[in-house]
Amino acid sequence: MTKKKIDIRDYAGEIIKAMRPGILLTTKVGDKVNSMTIGWGTLGIIWERPIFVAYVRHQRYTREMLDKCREFTINVPVGEYRRKILGICGSKSGRDMDKIEVAGLTPVDPEVINTPGIKELPLTLECRVLYSQEQESYKFNDEITRQFYTMETGDHFCYYGEIVSAYIIED
Repeated sequence: MTKKKIDIRDYAGEIIKAMRPGILLTTKVGDKVNSMTIGWGTLGIIWERPIFVAYVRHQRYTREMLDKCREFTINVPVGEYRRKILGICGSKSGRDMDKIEVAGLTPVDPEVINTPGIKELPLTLECRVLYSQEQESYKFNDEITRQFYTMETGDHFCYYGEIVSAYIIED
């Protein structure tokens, strides 16, 4: 497999559009690799660095892994892909199963960090966490609170990941 290096500015629109149906956030701790479907994220420049900000709910296994490894990959579909991947990775917990195996995903060795890309969603951003912060729901306006937050769902943790490598995995 080869990796075609990309400038994220050339793919920003595609990355943002892909978030609506979902993209994957992948983490790795030891030998355990876990992918989670996300639909919220921010792509931009902070501290003069390219950044992807990922939002992960407190109760997610992915949050536990991110707090340990402090890095992640963002995996974005390019062209056709199996939509069941997003369903499995968005509805099952890595605490209970190996989602990589169940979803039929192929981890691909990273370039800079230790967390792999995913062949089936080949546009890959390797990110190293520079900062994380818990959202404080009392600061949301009432409309946002009513629409997106309940006592059961809780708030999100925000992970600001510096994009240290960006590429498309090719056969």
